[in-house]
This record gives sequence, C-alpha cells and structure tokens, in this order.
Amino acid sequence: MVPRRLLLVGEGNFSFTASLIDTLDPEVSITATCLQHPADLEGDPVTQENLQRLRERGIEVRFGVDCTQLAHALLSHDRDFDRIYFNFPHCGRKAGVAKNRELLAKFFRSCADVLAQEGEVHVALCRGQGGTPADKPQREWHNSWQVVAMAAQGGFILSDVYPFSCEAMPGYKCTGYRSQAKSFHVEGALNHVFTQSLPFAGSQPRAFRVRLQDRWFSFTEPEALAGKLNRGFLGASSCHPIKTINEELIAELSKKFPLKRLKCSFPLLSQGGTGVLPAETCDLPSDFWISLHEDNLHSESLTGEITQEKEDVFLSLSECALPKNLGQDDCKAAHEGISEQVKLRLRSSFLAHVEAVIHSPDFLPGSMHVLSGPVFRKCHILPFTMPAFHETLLILGLNKSRKESCFESLLGHLKDSLDNLLTRTLLEGSNLSTSVEFILQPNGKDYVIHVKSLNFGPDYPENLTIGTIVTSKIVPHKHQDFVFVSINLDLLAMLVYGISDWRLLWTFDNRFLKKFAPGKIEHFKSYSLYPPCYVHDISFWLEEKKGFDELEFHTVARAVSQDTIISIQPLGRFQHPDTEQVSLCYRLTYQACDKALSPQLAAAMQSQFRKEIQRQLHVSPR
Repeated sequence: MVPRRLLLVGEGNFSFTASLIDTLDPEVSITATCLQHPADLEGDPVTQENLQRLRERGIEVRFGVDCTQLAHALLSHDRDFDRIYFNFPHCGRKAGVAKNRELLAKFFRSCADVLAQEGEVHVALCRGQGGTPADKPQREWHNSWQVVAMAAQGGFILSDVYPFSCEAMPGYKCTGYRSQAKSFHVEGALNHVFTQSLPFAGSQPRAFRVRLQDRWFSFTEPEALAGKLNRGFLGASSCHPIKTINEELIAELSKKFPLKRLKCSFPLLSQGGTGVLPAETCDLPSDFWISLHEDNLHSESLTGEITQEKEDVFLSLSECALPKNLGQDDCKAAHEGISEQVKLRLRSSFLAHVEAVIHSPDFLPGSMHVLSGPVFRKCHILPFTMPAFHETLLILGLNKSRKESCFESLLGHLKDSLDNLLTRTLLEGSNLSTSVEFILQPNGKDYVIHVKSLNFGPDYPENLTIGTIVTSKIVPHKHQDFVFVSINLDLLAMLVYGISDWRLLWTFDNRFLKKFAPGKIEHFKSYSLYPPCYVHDISFWLEEKKGFDELEFHTVARAVSQDTIISIQPLGRFQHPDTEQVSLCYRLTYQACDKALSPQLAAAMQSQFRKEIQRQLHVSPR
C-alpha cells in the first residue's frame, strides 16, 4: 500500500521529519508530533531550524502529544494514518527494560486507535533492544524490550525488519529523551514494521445449517476444528496453494497413467467406520463427533437468508445415517426449535470409501482414480501433525499377471512426480536437499512415504511422513489387485512452498493468499515474523476410578488455546506415598503464527485450560 498519510511521534529535534519530506511525494500528508511544548524547544537552534523548514513546506506540527494517548490528541476525523513512525523510543534517564516495555505496550495500544486498516507502525530500536533473532547479537529474552510481545498487546504482528540507515536520511540526528544533546548509538539499529492482525474472536466455532431433502439441520463445528469446516480450498474458484499442489501432482501423474477424477460425493458426516487402512500400516486415529439437530422452528426463516448466527454449509451427508423419524414424535421439543439430535462422525480418510469406488458402475480398470477433499482426525499436538488436512487418494487397479512391473512403474513415477514438486522452490546452488523414500512396513506389503527435508532447519524432524501406499488385499477382486496411495496435501504444500507452520494454511488473513500467484509455485515469505513464545506449566491429580486420555488432553488444549499451543511436554509423574494418588505435570508452549498473541491472553488461555480439563477430563488441578 502506498502511504498517503503519515504520523511521526516522539520527534525530538524534528530532524527525521525534515529529512523524510525530501524523500516523499509532495502529495503525502505528514503530521509530526513531539511530547515537548514549544517553550521547551526555544533554546535549541537545530530544532528551530527544522521547524522553520517544516512550516515552509506546510507540514502539520503538534506539540505536547503523548504517544501513549494518541486518540486524545487526534480528533476522530483526523485519524486513519497509513503509517506511524516512532524512532528510538525511551522513557528517559536510566529507565530499565521493564519501563521501556511498558512504554511500547501503551504506544501500540494507542496506535490501534488511529491507524488505517492496512496501515503500518515503524519502530526503530537500538542494537539488541528488540529481542528478536534479527538482532545481532540477540539479547536474552528477559533482558530485551520484547517488542513483538509488547506490540501484540495492541493487536500487532511483526511483518518486516531491516537495518535502520541514518545515511539514507541526510540531516537526521537522533536525540535523547526530551531532546537531550546525548544521542543514541544507532550502529546495528533495526527498523521494525508492524501490521494489524486478525482478532482471536474470529476463530470461535461457527454454527452451520444444512438442508437434507425438505428438512433443515444445524450443528456447531468442534472447538478443536474452529474455522476448518467448509473452507473450499479445492473448489473451482480457489487459488489456495493446496489446490495448486494438488493440480500439479495430478498433472504429473497423468503423464504416465490415464486419470479419472472423482467428484467428492462421499459423505463428510456419517455413522460409518473409520476406514479400511490396515492396522499394521499406522495407528487408527480417533474421530471427531458432532451433534446434528433438526431445526424445525427456524426452517422457514433459514430458507430465505443466512442469519448472523448460522451460515450455509455444503456438506454431503449420508442419508442412511439419519433416523427416518427424527423429531417426529417430540412435539414439545419441536416447538422449542430443537426436536432431536443424532451424533455423526467427521470423515477421517477416503480409504473408508475405496470399496464403493471400485464397485461403482463407472469404475474403469487400468485408470488411476483420484479422490480429493478434507479429512479430520484427533491427534497429539506436534509440529507436523494436524487435526484437519486435505487428502488426495489415488486408486489403481493392477492386472494380476503384470502386477509387479506395474507396481514398480507406479512407485518410480510417483517418486519422480514428488521430487519434481519438492525441488521447484529450491534456490540454484542451494545445499538443501529433498528426497522421497518409500519405507516398507512390518507387514511386508504396505509403505509409508517419507520425505527427507532440511528446508525447515535443525529444530524440525529430518524425515516427514506425507502419505501411505496400501497394497494389502482389503478389497477382494477376481482379476485385479489394487494399490491405494494416500497423500497429505497440506504437508506436501508446506514442503514445496517452505511454509513452516501448518496453521498458516487455515488462516483467514487475506495476506496469506496474496503471497501466491494462481498456479505458480514460489517460496513463501511469512507476513508474521518471530512470534513470541509463552511457557506455562500445569499439574493435576488423576481420579482413581477414571482413566486419563492423553489424546483428549491434547484435543482440549487445542480447542481452548485456539491452536496456539504448539508443544505439550510431560515433565513428570508423582504418586503420593500415603494416598497413592497420581499427579501428572506438563509444560505447555503457546505461540501464534498469524495473530497477535500477548502474554496476558496466553495466561488467560492457560487459566481457562485448567478449568476445562477439570470439567471435561475429571482431573483436579493442583
């Protein structure tokens, strides 16, 4: 965005404003402010000379402006600045890091009142003050100003950081607190660019309505899946990177095999089993269950328009999963709007439907059938393990007489197709490498697809499992054996584009999609840099007669934190010597990838988590 209105705060001698006006278009409106009053500046000839230049250029100058209360100094019609500058903020004298953090936090909260929707806040800090990895050297977190965490209190994320160059601003001379002659040391200083993030309130579970024949039903998405249902990433009009990767993969495979793309007509909600994936291949995940309510009271009103509380959802339902007499006998409940409910599970894999595909009339032997769509699984909180992702399932029938040669051909072409995608964004001459391996499983029949990738740095696992290859005879057939290849498109997209956090794929922030040109594959550069981490410990007593489900513990953590808990580490197990009661202790790490997570909000989430595990898991927090 080209800035049209600029606000400069904390100007000492106004030399920055005087230098800036020579680099900008004359049409740009500038408002320069300082904390001092005119009488405080009369004895400084440099300041007076700069003020004279600004007046000659028609620049608005305001005195006595407190940068922590900008809304008080600027009338409502005189706000919406495209850019706010604050160079080398300081509380003055020998104020410690705590005081300067407080200054920054109040400043950012104040900026939120006067900044335009897509505006930027520029804060220049001396070497090491920011506390981010961009500082060379980087200070210890507790000894820095923690600028990203302070900005989060105003709803801002760090979107860019670059060296602050005095040479680029001829005539600029930074001054100390209240224009003291002693200036700051600007060698190694950095300019931090902050932008506004989406609020956390937008990540709450949404209510949906769905019509089945002449009846309306409503449901709320599970809290752990808030914002992940009905996103349409693979739809015809989508330009999401997951769709691009899927199209590229299918195009590569079509060079070797005749392809038949299947419409995703299999139910997202059903009472069926979890799938036909052999237990030897991987542990079957738990399913997400939802309660579907028939909504008689609002049926007529919902047919006309989408209400604020509920939105249309185009989910295919399994009609046989719904009781035929749902709500017919409960007049009182129907009068109240909710007649009855039925619990359905969300689809966890397309492997549950391979038999239906193979036995359908339009199944073509010799063709590779492709089925793509979202799937949902409860899982532990790990960097590359996600509760919602997009699966592409490849179904290929092999003639029994040529099974071995066809299977080897499939593996070779699949490896080449994946390798081609994974090397698209590697820089020329880069030492980084990726390679695809098919790891045979203990049953001697099935494989997992490993990608050896160093793109994400040493803190990430060296090998990622992006899919499975199932050759077990799970569907008996007289003339053919079948191979089922399941690919996690989200993981594949992360590896191809260099997206280190799976949660970014599900963001509602429009800046994410703006990073991608339709159908083009380029390395991703995040708009949220160096998000801070907050660590909290929790310990609790287990009830003697109730077991502890660690998967549910992670699921509750995911829901309460709105996917901001990125790590849950067990710290220890203690058994009381007298009562023999068992206590568990865990360490939780909070970090947001696309939103401004403040220390206060993380602490509030931790407090709510303590209450929820007591309510849902029947434990007693210590």
